[in-house]
Amino acid sequence: MSDDELVGMAREAMERAYAPYSGFRVGAALLSRDGRVFTGVNVENASIGLSVCAERNAIARAVVEGASDFEKLAIVTDPTEEPTMPCGVCRQVIWEFSHDLPIIVESGESRVETSITELFPRPFTSYRS
Repeated sequence: MSDDELVGMAREAMERAYAPYSGFRVGAALLSRDGRVFTGVNVENASIGLSVCAERNAIARAVVEGASDFEKLAIVTDPTEEPTMPCGVCRQVIWEFSHDLPIIVESGESRVETSITELFPRPFTSYRS
């Protein structure tokens, strides 16, 4: 799957985001190594702390469907001056499943290609051996 196709799926998902409080919609498309794509959107709540990001929703959806080996993640947001990177909570969750996942982040006409390692160089790791 091309990067543009994956970004297009994230953009399409973003249209279904539930963001009545911030008005800032986010869509994510997560490509698994077996070729399946799992989308997610941000879902806000009046109690802001209960809101869930698009990235975590896409990962949760993948896990429910039995996927946990990922190839690439695309994130699309409503237009901003620069692409909005995943929050710290999402970075930790992404890292849990892939320590080298390529990530494409797009906002309006601007696109950045990065990786979870670049965004999150010193993640929390399990105390278990």
